[in-house]
Amino acid sequence: MPDIDRLQLSPPTSADLPGLLAFELENRAYFESWVTARAPSYYHQEAIAAAVEQAQREREKDTAHQYLAKLDGQIIGRVNLTAVTRPYFNKATLGYRIGERFGGRGYATRVVALLLQEAFGALELWRLEATARPQNLGSIAVMQRNGFHQYGKSAQAMFFQNAWSDLLYFERRKDHAMLE
Repeated sequence: MPDIDRLQLSPPTSADLPGLLAFELENRAYFESWVTARAPSYYHQEAIAAAVEQAQREREKDTAHQYLAKLDGQIIGRVNLTAVTRPYFNKATLGYRIGERFGGRGYATRVVALLLQEAFGALELWRLEATARPQNLGSIAVMQRNGFHQYGKSAQAMFFQNAWSDLLYFERRKDHAMLE
């Protein structure tokens, strides 16, 4: 789809606060069906502002890098690298979410691909890790399309929606040719 090429990633700023709050409110129930719910206090302008400030501090410290996925200026998703570990490992943990009405159109695959360029380029990371519940076939497909491979599984690793769930572990390494 041609509009996929118009996707851009950018770190969140104070200018994004109204759009980010609207995005989070619109997708709250959808996200909570897949990931642990945020506290109700998160869904207010002040909390979003604090989260953006925290993201900026983490970026400066190189402990996490958060991005908003935008299509023609509209926030359609979020993607982040957390638990940045340097030196020796140069790795991070990938997380992402795409708004419900944007699902199934290839946006998540493209957003992760853009993040890989940033991670293995400017951020000079060597390895990304990610997890997914086995039921989240869409997320697993996004990772596989972006060159992640499963390297492990934990049984009953996460208590979610009043039930224990397994977790699948994925990794993506910087291509060998890119290391030279």
